[in-house]
Formats: sequence, C-alpha cells, structure tokens
Amino acid sequence: MYPLLDAINSPSQLREMDQKKLPQFASELRDFLVESVAKTGGHLSSNLGTVELTIALHYVFNTPNDQLVWDVGHQTYAHKILTGRREGMSKLRMHEGIAGFPRRDESEYDAFGTAHSSTSISAALGMAVAARLNKTDRRAIAIIGDGAMSAGMAFEALNNAGVMDANLLVILNDNDMSISPPVGALNNYLAKLMSGRFYATARRAGEKVLGVVPPVLELAKRAEEHVKGMVTPGTLFEEFGFNYIGPIDGHDLDVLITTLRNIKQLDGPQFLHVVTRKGAGYKRAEEDPILYHGVGKFDPKKGIVTKSSGKPAYTQIFGDWLCDMAALDSRLIGITPAMREGSGLVRFSQEYPDRYFDVGIAEQHAVTFAAGAACDGLKPVVAIYSTFLQRGYDQLVHDVAIQNLPVVFAIDRAGLVGADGPTHAGSFDLSYLRCIPNMIVMAPADENECRQMLYTAFKLDTPTAVRYPRGTGPGVPVQKEMQALPVGHGEIRRQGEKIALLAFGSMVAPCLQAGDELNATVVNMRFVKPLDDDLVASLAMNHELLVTVEENTIMGGAGSAVVESLNSQSIVVKVLQLGLPDIFIDQGEHSQMLADCGLDKNGIIKSVRALLPE
Repeated sequence: MYPLLDAINSPSQLREMDQKKLPQFASELRDFLVESVAKTGGHLSSNLGTVELTIALHYVFNTPNDQLVWDVGHQTYAHKILTGRREGMSKLRMHEGIAGFPRRDESEYDAFGTAHSSTSISAALGMAVAARLNKTDRRAIAIIGDGAMSAGMAFEALNNAGVMDANLLVILNDNDMSISPPVGALNNYLAKLMSGRFYATARRAGEKVLGVVPPVLELAKRAEEHVKGMVTPGTLFEEFGFNYIGPIDGHDLDVLITTLRNIKQLDGPQFLHVVTRKGAGYKRAEEDPILYHGVGKFDPKKGIVTKSSGKPAYTQIFGDWLCDMAALDSRLIGITPAMREGSGLVRFSQEYPDRYFDVGIAEQHAVTFAAGAACDGLKPVVAIYSTFLQRGYDQLVHDVAIQNLPVVFAIDRAGLVGADGPTHAGSFDLSYLRCIPNMIVMAPADENECRQMLYTAFKLDTPTAVRYPRGTGPGVPVQKEMQALPVGHGEIRRQGEKIALLAFGSMVAPCLQAGDELNATVVNMRFVKPLDDDLVASLAMNHELLVTVEENTIMGGAGSAVVESLNSQSIVVKVLQLGLPDIFIDQGEHSQMLADCGLDKNGIIKSVRALLPE
C-alpha cells in the first residue's frame, strides 16, 4: 500500500533514497498520517503541514547526531514515523503507547522534550554551545511556528543566540496559524510583508515611471528580488545577529533540500523562514485547520462529524457564563493566551469583540496585562489551562496577588487530562495557588456549581481562581440565575459514621459513590482557600478517620491544607490523604488514570478499608 514508506525504518535509510522519489514518499507519508490519526485521534493539521520539512531535515542532516528540537512538538508525527515508531502510531497518546509530543526517553531522535510553546530556540542554543565546548561536530536545529514566536521566551533566546559563537539553525515554520488564529504585531508584520501589497504598490509606481525607458524597467525587474530582501522579515532577525534566509516554499522538497544543504555549510546563527500550509494535502484540514488541529477518531473519507455528548463540557459552562456576566457588567473583559477555542471563548469573542483579548502565546503577558486592566477599574477574567498558568506564576504572585487586584482566573484542564499526558496535566495548581496570600481558590463539584463559583469569584474584590477539569461533569442541570456562594464554606452531601470523606472538586462524585458503600460522611469542601476550618474541626470531633480526596498532587495540595488546619486548631485525628502521587503520570484514558491513582470509587474504598478495617 505504501511501497516507499514501507521500506524506510530510519533516517539513515531515507538518506539513501534517490531525491527524485521523495515527492512520492511525501505523498505516502501524508496519506499514512491521515489514516493513522483517524484511527487514534491526535493533532492532524499541524503534522500535515510539516511533512516535506521533516523529510528534508532528516535527509540533509545526520540525525540523531544532529539534533532537531521541535517547538511545542505537536507537529512531530512524521518525525516519529521516520525514526522507527511507525508501528507505535497505532497506540499514539494511549496508555503504554508513544506520546503525542517528543520525549527524550522515547527515542534518541527526540533531542528535547517539548509540549509547551516557545522553548525550542533556548534548548537548541544550549545544545549548540555544548557542541562547541565539547568540540563535537553536530548541528542544533530549532523548528518553531509563527504562533510560538509571539512568546517572549523565543525573543529572549534570539537575543542571546545572536551574540553567541554557536552553530544554531532556527527554522520559522510560518503557516499563519497556531491553534487559534494568530495575533500580535509580529504576525501582522510577517503577513503584511508576505501579502505582496507593499511590493505591488511599489512595483506599479515603478512601472509607471520607468515604463518609458524599457531597458531601465527590465533592470528594475531583475533587481526586484534583491529589493524584497531589504524589507522582508530578514531586517528584523538580522538585527538579532542571525543570517536570514527566505522565505521559501515549505512544500517544495528540492528547494528545501538545496537550501538546507547550503545552510549546513555555514557557521554561526542562521535563520530560515519556511512558508507552509497547515493541513496541507488533506482538503478538509486545509479548509478548516482549527477543526482538524486536535481530532478524535474519524472517517477520513467523510471527515469529522461533530456529536453532542448530551451534557455540556465545563469549557462551555464557562463560555456561557462569561457571555451572561458580560451582559450584566460592562467592566468584564476576557483574556486568553492563544486558546480561544480550547478555553471556550469563541462565542464571547463574537458577541463582545471589543472586550475580548487574545494576547498570543504569552502567558506571562496575559497575567500582567490583566493586572494592569484591573488597576483602572476593569474586571479581567483570564481563561487559561492549569498547565499554562504555571508559565505566568511570577506574574500571578508579583503583579496580581501582592497588589491584591481583582483578577479572576478560570482554570481549565485541572487534574489529569488523558491523552495529552504529563506535559499538559493540571496536577499542581491547588498546591501552587493556595500558598499565595490574597488568593481565593475554589473547585466546583459539578456544572452548576462551576457557574455559581465563577459568579462568586467575579463579585469578589481580590484575586480568585476557579479550577475545573477537562470534559464533562456529572450532568447536574445548570440554573440560569447566578448566586454567590458563601466564601470559605463547604457542604455536607451525605451523613455517615466513623469516616468522613473531604472531597475537592471533581472528586465529590466518586466520593459519593464510595460513601454509600462505606457509610461515610461525604463533604463537598468547595473552597481550598480559605478552607472551612470550622467544618474540618466538627468532622474531626465526630469521626475516627478523615480522608481528603483531590485530583491534584498530594504534596502541598488541599489535603495538606486540611492537615495544617487541624494542627493550627490542636486537633489530633487520623488523616488519610488521597490524590496524585509524586510522579509524572503518563497518558491514557482519564478514567483508567484515576483508577491507577486510586481516585475512583473502588480505589477510595480500598484505601480506606486498608487503614480502617470494618
């Protein structure tokens, strides 16, 4: 079915292939990608866009000695297939399968683990400096998308690399598309220059003036490419100290290979601008690269058919609340670091475009931008994944919390996230948020409580965080009317004996199931900070065992807050803390991951009975 692809199991074999056969090889690789991802789900558009670039890089450079660092890493499926992991694609992003991002412990060809944006130039520069100091003959190549170039870290690395005596190649994969449509001055600059409008205007003016002198006009035409080189993005990157080359067609293998071979002979920092199409070669993905960015299983012939689960996801709960709240309060603004679709802001961006701010892949800036807006009377809501808020932690402390500014953090993807694995898991937010003074931290047990907590957070005049999991909840109906919850108060959901299960957020549902079998008291704690100290004390006085249950790391998490509360009140009682262990948990089905951590009904029952037998 794939005569050329079937014969290639390593880049060394690829390098032996006649260059004339590479276009057919690329076609087979692209077809296999569509077929494979349709069976497993995963990132599709971004990977289709880098097929030729991946082939050219492995064809020209001596990988794995030469090191490829793929930014974000969700465009590395072709790279994985070419580096001995084709069979592994059948278990892509599954339990005990290969990861959706590069991992150093998965293959020697994965030079650096990447899944968060804009780290590639820094890492590759470190590798290039190490090669120079170790006197080894190897190249370091960073492949970064135009969306990832909006992050400050990328420019910090460029600024440093330009003055280094290191053989670093930075490849800008310019597809005019990150996950959400790209934004920012840099992207606009690239788009304007590449659109040809400036060139077309200048050319028409020149033709009018020079048209009466044909030889001079011909000379001007021959000089046009040189003139373009003076005003293309090279001006920007050469100011950083790079030798800028491009832009070139990222789907033309001959051009790619020739250019890369030439660059390979050059010393010092090099910058290659490659223009690609996200979703290239699969019409449906080309027409809607956002829909086909991250996909579930689908029929390649029919394309993606959207289906409703019958109950709204937490992301939709947030998006609906944001629009409803914006209608009630003109001070509300919505902020996202390039995650409009993922964070549920599409409707808000359409209905309130003047109050919607996508700041690009720039989490640090997003937090401080919100702080600045809050200083002048606005009420910012920052929609962000738990794993990405980690990147703006200093700003959260220094710019928001110290100044006690009323910024609401709507934290999506809290807890384990399934197929995206440890790089995207929201395992730490309860730990890193509750230690910050002035912060209020809430965790809803269900969909309706999520809406009411968001309203509660917005009405407060202090930094607040509402953290909720990926996907859907238990299916509790959502009431349109919004009511503020009493801050720092939990609620008893089930009254039992001897054992009290103190559940936080997503863990209320399995605790209720376990509570029936254990005849345990089940408490929806609601607030991680401030904790309901009075309720904790009452539960300790009336039960033999307190069990804290959270979808967050045990270390420093909500359970630790309960123990601290007991200690501060000089209360001695047996406590069992259940949560995520002190390891990075690999990808898999979310339900199975919870079961492996002992956070499902059976796991909770087993842990309790091991400590307090009937």
